[in-house]
Amino acid sequence: MAHHKSAQKRIRSSERRKKFNKMTDSKIKTVVKKTLATDKKEEVEKLYKEAISVLDKGTAKGRLHKNTAARKKSRLTKHLNKVTAEK
Repeated sequence: MAHHKSAQKRIRSSERRKKFNKMTDSKIKTVVKKTLATDKKEEVEKLYKEAISVLDKGTAKGRLHKNTAARKKSRLTKHLNKVTAEK
């Protein structure tokens, strides 16, 4: 265990960040999987908007690399175009 006050604070704050980062990563994965799994036009459009928003927020806060977010958005857009073209 740390003895210095600053080291103890660093441990506490890193635990808080760890929880937040894990929650954000989980949210990104969930929303992307949900969007790709759906084949109904209205649902896909709604989930697509939410997924793009979550990815942009993750990129802005440094959770995701911008190219990773761009790749995921590209896949989601392809799926959206495919679903909307079929119906």
